[in-house]
Amino acid sequence: MNTLTANDAKRNFGELLLNAQREPIKISKNSKDAVVVMSIKDYEELEAMKAEYIIHCFESAKEDFAKNNVVDGKNFLNTL
Repeated sequence: MNTLTANDAKRNFGELLLNAQREPIKISKNSKDAVVVMSIKDYEELEAMKAEYIIHCFESAKEDFAKNNVVDGKNFLNTL
């Protein structure tokens, strides 16, 4: 992943937009990673994967609950 400083991104905004269509671009400010600019297609795919993962976790939790494969939260925390 390419990295640009915030100043470079500002100076070359049009080029940043074009390059972000090909791959995400990391932008740093004050030598710290700040944001990632990506294409709308990549963003939508990422959001879809997150939603699928949440659904998977929910379905898995429902299955565990149906099998009574659960742990009491208070007991779990006390064990830690």
